Amino acid sequence: PTFQWDIFNKVPFTWETLRFIGPYALILAAIGLIESLMTLNLIDELTETRGNSNRECMAQGGANIITGLFGGMGGCAMIGQSIINIKSGGRTRLSGIVAAVMLLMFILFASAYIEQIPIAALVGVMFMVVIGTFAWSSFRIMNKIPKTDLFVLILVSALTVVFDLAIAVISGVVVSALVFAWENAKRIRARKRMREDGTKVYEIWGPLFFGSIKAFNEKFDVKNDPQNVEIDFVESRVSDHSALEAVFNLVERYQAEGKSIKLKHLSTDCKALLYKASTKFHEIIIEDIDDPRYHLAENPENFPKSLSEYKF
Repeated sequence: PTFQWDIFNKVPFTWETLRFIGPYALILAAIGLIESLMTLNLIDELTETRGNSNRECMAQGGANIITGLFGGMGGCAMIGQSIINIKSGGRTRLSGIVAAVMLLMFILFASAYIEQIPIAALVGVMFMVVIGTFAWSSFRIMNKIPKTDLFVLILVSALTVVFDLAIAVISGVVVSALVFAWENAKRIRARKRMREDGTKVYEIWGPLFFGSIKAFNEKFDVKNDPQNVEIDFVESRVSDHSALEAVFNLVERYQAEGKSIKLKHLSTDCKALLYKASTKFHEIIIEDIDDPRYHLAENPENFPKSLSEYKF
């Protein structure tokens, strides 16, 4: 292999070239990354180990760039070959190195012999790889999983065959996200109670985001509520800007009726955004030591005891 200097001389670096190559490059990169990450996840399950997805993506991108500069074709991790490797006992980097070296040897020194193999035989080999790697258990659970999951499964499978893996995965993610938003939009609810001093308390339960705003607004009776109202986000989280806008508009409606409203148990990030929206929220929001704080645990493997022993 020799370095392809002609790439820089024959290919014009213009906007038209980028417009022509860009979409194909993005699709191929997406397909390669998706299949590699899917393969890594599957191998982790089979070997009960944990791979480094960031390192895998960086290595794949760097290798494909270098390969292209030498006139080669890009590649990615393959599910079929990886499963065969695992089932054959391969566990370390040595198995991958041997596979790469043997493939290089075939290309450089044995290509004339490989050309003698009938295409029909190679097709048969690929069919056996497909049969060995296909998740046949999917058919057994079709009657047990939710209909929305079944629809996504069939949709992604069909789009993979008709178009490509990137379009199929993106479509599956979009449909799953819409289904998730629809299901969570129906889970928000409000428990109402009256205090002895006449204050009406709304305890909000469920996620508040763009999909649940309509149901959230329907919980309140602004005109018929008493003079003092308190909204307690005890089991709710304001998730996005649309939810913040809904809270802001609700406060405006109560104040337009000349009623006093208080907000309680808002998270730190939500309070910061409301304070930035209007200074009047300094008087409306009740600061409490029990206000929720959302954090992610770092390095849980270094905890003194397992997560199951902690009480949350």
